[in-house]
Amino acid sequence: MGSNLTFSGSGELDNGWGVALSVAMLNQDAYSNTNVIVTIPSLGDVRIDQGGTGTGLDRMDDVTPNVWEEAYATGLGTGINTINGSAGGSTIEFTPNMMPDGLTARVAYSPNVAGSNAGDKASAAGAASDPTGSGYDITLSATDAILGMPGLTLDIGMSKTEQDHTGLAGYDDDISEETFAITYAAGGFTVGYQWSEEDLGRSASEQQYENDGYGVTFNINDDLSIGWNHYESVQTSTTNVTTEATSVHVAN
Repeated sequence: MGSNLTFSGSGELDNGWGVALSVAMLNQDAYSNTNVIVTIPSLGDVRIDQGGTGTGLDRMDDVTPNVWEEAYATGLGTGINTINGSAGGSTIEFTPNMMPDGLTARVAYSPNVAGSNAGDKASAAGAASDPTGSGYDITLSATDAILGMPGLTLDIGMSKTEQDHTGLAGYDDDISEETFAITYAAGGFTVGYQWSEEDLGRSASEQQYENDGYGVTFNINDDLSIGWNHYESVQTSTTNVTTEATSVHVAN
């Protein structure tokens, strides 16, 4: 049974700026995400995020079509590592409003990607033993309004996280992540494919993940949908490992 709970609200300041607040909880009262979005009419949206999910590259961790959950999100996810960019720590994300119709750009920055989720008036420092520093993400989403083909959507994104690879053994570079996804919808059918890669900047243990995801969904009617989703994650390490998850979902 799902027990998710979200509080949200919005309003407008005297100068015309919009403000929206969201506090989200996952099942069993687990912390998910808290953010404030300030909308500046002549500039765009500025999102101040507590950290967890929903900003930067984490928004694109898996955009393959599904009617309920991803293939690995129903008890099948052991060994699969998706991209998450700088979303782990408190983040500031900017979404400009001067882009062409059908194109959405976002830039996210976190001063401490490994920082903990802080409560009211508290700090969000990371552990001293963690080499992770600041990080930034850049994402682009294009719809049929700019692509000229009804039902087509393209998503691309990249992330870079600083890592003090001189301070700890087993690390030799920064963390880098990239993704590309294409989705096409026609009638009741939606199909999609996504590729992503995460280089952990390590010289030992898990070093890199390369992922491929596929999804097909069909809306039978307004009350019933079915979907097939497949995800494959290849881990590069001392012993290379491939993990696959496939699921079929029915939802209303």
